[in-house]
Amino acid sequence: MTKTERTAYAVNGRQLCFFAAFLAPASKLLAAPALLSYFAKGDLLLPALAHYLLQGCVLAAILFLASRSEKGFFGLVEERLGKPAARIAYGAYALYFAFSALSPLLDFERFVYTAFFDTAPSMCIFCTFFLFSGFVCVKGARSFGRSADLAMPLFLVSFGGLFILSAGTADFSNLLPLFGTPISSSAAGFKETLGHFSDTALFLPLLDAYRYKKGDGKKIALSFAGGGAFVLVFLALFYGVFGPLAPRQEFAFAKTAQYFPGLAVVGRFDLLLLYMMTVVLLFYYAFILQSCVYCFTRAVGTQKRVLPSVVLNAALFLYVLLCTGFYNVLYYAIARRLFWVFLLFADVVPLLALLLLAGKKDGALRETSVSGTQKAQADSEPKAKPGRQAENGRESGSEEPPERHPERRPEEAPAPAAPSIKNEKRAKEAENV
Repeated sequence: MTKTERTAYAVNGRQLCFFAAFLAPASKLLAAPALLSYFAKGDLLLPALAHYLLQGCVLAAILFLASRSEKGFFGLVEERLGKPAARIAYGAYALYFAFSALSPLLDFERFVYTAFFDTAPSMCIFCTFFLFSGFVCVKGARSFGRSADLAMPLFLVSFGGLFILSAGTADFSNLLPLFGTPISSSAAGFKETLGHFSDTALFLPLLDAYRYKKGDGKKIALSFAGGGAFVLVFLALFYGVFGPLAPRQEFAFAKTAQYFPGLAVVGRFDLLLLYMMTVVLLFYYAFILQSCVYCFTRAVGTQKRVLPSVVLNAALFLYVLLCTGFYNVLYYAIARRLFWVFLLFADVVPLLALLLLAGKKDGALRETSVSGTQKAQADSEPKAKPGRQAENGRESGSEEPPERHPERRPEEAPAPAAPSIKNEKRAKEAENV
C-alpha cells in the first residue's frame, strides 16, 4: 500500500470490529437498562434484542455497500445524485450527530457527578470532557482507530471485573416468567430507547476512510453480535441484582457491584473498574462529536476543523451547563416526540442507500478506481527519449555511414564512386599531348 493509500484509508477492519464490540456497547450500560426495566420490567431483554436485530440488518446493508464500492455512502450519493446532494447529506448527518449527543451528554454529566463525587462539585468540572473532545474533533479518522484499539482492553477488564463482582448477588429468577408483560410494554421500551441503540449510523462517515477487504464483513458482523451479547448479559445481570427496583437505578454499571461483600473490607476498589469504563465512554462520545465536525466540514467544503470544533464543543458545554435542570423536559421531547429522527437517520436512510447500487453490476463501481490505478502504473513506467528511440531504430536495422564504423573490414568497405564524364575528357587530352 502506497503512502497516499495509507493516508486516505486510515481505518482498518480490526478497528471497526473493536468499535462494534467494545466501544458501542459501553454507551448502553449507562441509562438504557433503567429505561428498559421501567417499560418492559422483567422482559427488558426483548426490546434490546429487537434493537440489535434491526441494527444488525442496517449494519449488513452498510457493509454490503462498502463491499460493492470504494466510494462510501456519501461518495455514492455524489456519484448518483450530484455534488449538491452529497453536501446536503453531509450537512443533514452533521445535524443528526449533534442532535443524537444531546441526551447522552446530560446522562454522562450526571453520571460523573453521581459516581465520583460525594458532594455536589462545580458545574465547570465537566468542561474537561469538552477540552478532550475539542482535541479529538480536530484530528482525522486515524484518531478513531487508536481510540478503538485502546478501548478493547479497558472494556474487557472493566466489564469482566464488574460481572465477577455482581454475579454472586444476582437472582436471575427475577427475569421469570418470560413474556410476563404485554407486548405493548416491550414496544414502548423499544421506542423510548431508540436513541441509545443507533450506533450503526456512525459507520457511514467511517466508510470514507475505510477500504473493504474480503472477510471484513463477517468479522465486523460477529463483533457486533459479540457487543450485543455483552449488553444482553449485563441487562440480565442488572435486573437479577435489583429486580423490581431496577427502574430506579440510574447509571446501571456503577450500581451492580456495590453489594459485593468484599467491598466492606477492602474498600471501593470497584471504582477502578468504573474509571476504565468511563474512559471508554469518553472515546465514544468524543467520536460522535468528531463525526459531526467531519460531516460539517465536508458539507461546507473546507479542510479546517479547528473553528467548527471550538464552536460545537463550546455550544454543547453551554447546553449542558444551562439545561441540566430541564433534564425531564428534554428527555420527553427527544425520546418521545422526536424518536422518529433516530429511526430515519440510523435505520431508514442506510437501508435506502442500497438503492444507490441499483443498475450497477457486481464490481462495476470499482471500475473507476481500477482504471485509475492502471493509468497511474502506465504513467509511472519510464518513457524512452527521442534520441534513444533513434538509437534503438538504428540498432534494429538502419544503416550507418562508413565513417561511423572504423572497425569494418576492407572487403566490407563500399566501392569507390565511378569517375564523371568531365574527368574522362581531361584524361584523353593529357594523353594526346
